[in-house]
Amino acid sequence: MNKILKNTLQVLFVGLVLLLLYLPILLLAVYSFDKTDMIGRFEGFSLAHYAELFSNTKVLGMIGNTLLLAFLAAVLSTILGTLGAIGMFYCKKRIKTFLHGISQIPVINAEIVTALALSVTFVAVNLPKSYFSLLIGHMVICTPFVVLSVMPKLKQMDNSLYEAALDLGASPAKALRKIVLPQIIPGVISGFMLAVTLSLDDYIVTMYTRPTGFETISTYVYNATTKGNAHTAVTLSSFWALTTIIFVVIILFVVISNLSSVRKKEADR
Repeated sequence: MNKILKNTLQVLFVGLVLLLLYLPILLLAVYSFDKTDMIGRFEGFSLAHYAELFSNTKVLGMIGNTLLLAFLAAVLSTILGTLGAIGMFYCKKRIKTFLHGISQIPVINAEIVTALALSVTFVAVNLPKSYFSLLIGHMVICTPFVVLSVMPKLKQMDNSLYEAALDLGASPAKALRKIVLPQIIPGVISGFMLAVTLSLDDYIVTMYTRPTGFETISTYVYNATTKGNAHTAVTLSSFWALTTIIFVVIILFVVISNLSSVRKKEADR
């Protein structure tokens, strides 16, 4: 009886946490298919919010800017973070500890501090706000998380294989490409996806490093919620549709990834 009660309480607790996490998003998803522009009032099924969202070239440009920036920042951060993690892994212990601590400062530091530091640095080196400065800012916040994703895989791999490859005449570069990278590729992919998510979600660093007139989803939505619909190309309620699309895409990606992992495990048996 006590075991049944304990299991029931655990299920209820997990259910409550999930409800608190996803109820606001589900609420927006429901109202994105309604004619109304106000939460709490139903006026009938409609795709007007989606039509308004994707009929405006300015909004499509903003979405394109966000996706392109996230992809470029994620690719560059993944390359830099992977090479940095490999370099730290093969350093001496004291140097490794020091470098690892330095690399995690952007992770534990408040994002506003990082944004201000970047802004001051760009002024000091006379670098104007441009797409390049924006890309650097996103790389600063993404790269440490790539290091965090890759480092555990380096610790889990069989390092004797790398040493054996060197003993058999392989160059360090070839041994790295043929032996190390295949073993850490899951961590590299995880770091890449995490970098994409961080870049898509970022607002503070973007505001301090972006060029004038450049809009991403985060800055565009912020302007819509603080300055009103007069300062945006679409009404605020149309962003309910954008929220729903992003949420559905993420759900589909997670489901497909999990199914692929399950099938791969079954095939390996």
